[in-house]
Amino acid sequence: MESALEEIEFLALSANRVEVLESLAEDGHTRNELAAATGASQATLGRILGDFRERSWIRREGSEYVATATGRLVASGITDLQRIIETERRLREVVDYLPSEELTFDLRRLADATITTPSQTRPNAPLSRLLELLEDADDVRTVSHAFNEQTLSVVQDRAETGEQTFRGVFSRSAIEALVDDATLRDRLEALLATDGTAIRVRDGSVPLAVMLLDDVVYLLLRDDQGVLRASIDTDDEAVRSWAEETIAEYWTNADSLSDAGFSLE
Repeated sequence: MESALEEIEFLALSANRVEVLESLAEDGHTRNELAAATGASQATLGRILGDFRERSWIRREGSEYVATATGRLVASGITDLQRIIETERRLREVVDYLPSEELTFDLRRLADATITTPSQTRPNAPLSRLLELLEDADDVRTVSHAFNEQTLSVVQDRAETGEQTFRGVFSRSAIEALVDDATLRDRLEALLATDGTAIRVRDGSVPLAVMLLDDVVYLLLRDDQGVLRASIDTDDEAVRSWAEETIAEYWTNADSLSDAGFSLE
């Protein structure tokens, strides 16, 4: 009997085998239908169907072939593995910058996420993506170790016109950086004066930058030196639930600006 790895290799080495098994797991097909769907020759299909029948992955019902219960199980597994590898390949370039310990959702939920990385022509592409999302959001909630000037400006402008509500938890260093700059301090005070705005301070570590913009979750990824490396955004339901819970937890465990020693409120 072949080992599990040998069985996986048997399937993975042939795109036709995978496609045929997945097709039969969905519904019954005749041999001619399989040939039309896969482009495989009749000789190739004959070998594939014979190999599958030997493994009891399929059976014949009249003129059609259908997957057995174990055939459907294998098809489901190989489909999941393909999706995992496809997601891993998309995340491979940014995995070193993910706040992995904070991301308690299944990373497969990022399969369809938008990943934005800097380039020579667009070095600020991740931040530009955030500003684009901010311009369209009605409600914004965030936890972050930083609050940059551009983000603050957009949020302030939209909050002052009543187009956006904003609630954020920031690291002490992020608020100190704004307070130490006269222009940014004025902007922060103007933001705090608007209805629907609230900010709290986290004294402990803030190892991530996550923003919930209406139904979109946005993650800003930086390296250990604070250099912007990428952003990820998605409207996946599971990721959104994670973001809501994470932001709420940080909010509960943070201090008001006055309790944190900032006389801005």
